[in-house]
Amino acid sequence: MWLNTTASPFLLTGFPGMEKAHHWISIPLLAVYVSILLGNGTLLFLIRDDHSLHEPMYYFLAMLASTDLGVTLTTMPTVLGILWLNHREIGHQACFSQAYFIHTLSIVESGVLLAMAYDRFIAICNPLRYTSILTNTKVMKIGMGVLIRAGLSIMPIIIHLHWFPYCQSHVLSHAFCLHQDVIKLACADITFNRLYPVVVVFAMVLLDFLAIVFSYILILKTVMGIASGQERAKALNTCVSHICCILVFYVTVVGLTFIHRFGRHAPRVVHITMSYIYFLFPPFINPVIYSIKTKQIQSGIIRLFSLPSSRAS
Repeated sequence: MWLNTTASPFLLTGFPGMEKAHHWISIPLLAVYVSILLGNGTLLFLIRDDHSLHEPMYYFLAMLASTDLGVTLTTMPTVLGILWLNHREIGHQACFSQAYFIHTLSIVESGVLLAMAYDRFIAICNPLRYTSILTNTKVMKIGMGVLIRAGLSIMPIIIHLHWFPYCQSHVLSHAFCLHQDVIKLACADITFNRLYPVVVVFAMVLLDFLAIVFSYILILKTVMGIASGQERAKALNTCVSHICCILVFYVTVVGLTFIHRFGRHAPRVVHITMSYIYFLFPPFINPVIYSIKTKQIQSGIIRLFSLPSSRAS
């Protein structure tokens, strides 16, 4: 194996056959990007600034918002660069770095959703020990563990990308670099890079999902044992936002996987659109879900936007 030093850059792709409409397509995409930045940025500001939100549940929500911001900031420059300036070229190092962060943050999001399920499990099944179990130190360790697990798991396949020679077409099929897209251009044995991601998806994303389902089975069992119907509803209501975020994330994962696996004859624009839905819909909708379903977040937003008017008066 050798370190690839090919100077020829990769070429990113916007919406094939719709190049003349790129400027128009950029308008809704920019609106979504701005909404993601404002929504998740507002959540992070509220959680940092409001002492009533300094609890494990909201610390994990801050991790989710940070992950969503990371995904958006990783993909946004190349997407808008193509749509606005038709700037398609991207160097190998920049491409591999972008792919690393995109795939790492996807694994991080899965891990954060699992951590949030653990938080709800402790809060409902063992409420008296909630604060003693989920201390600030414990929350920090969980967050670091999620980040390290994701970063180390993705590293081997990205390192291999540096070693491959690329003698095929240098045209990628998306406006950002994805590992599965790059390896199609390699002129080498890519068996490891084909099999390893399958193992990672099974060992992490799928097991995370199963662990989340198991935790909610235990939560439901505990809630059904509560005598008061009002208390049962109150306990379940604290889980609604998290369940919605889980469904959004895993439904988009399944949708993207289904399109790649069974939609080989579908138009390329369908694949590209599905990839945008996967990367943009969860970061866009998660702040909306928590703003609608969580009273503390609602109160914080009202206080935040009422400050300027109160100062003016």
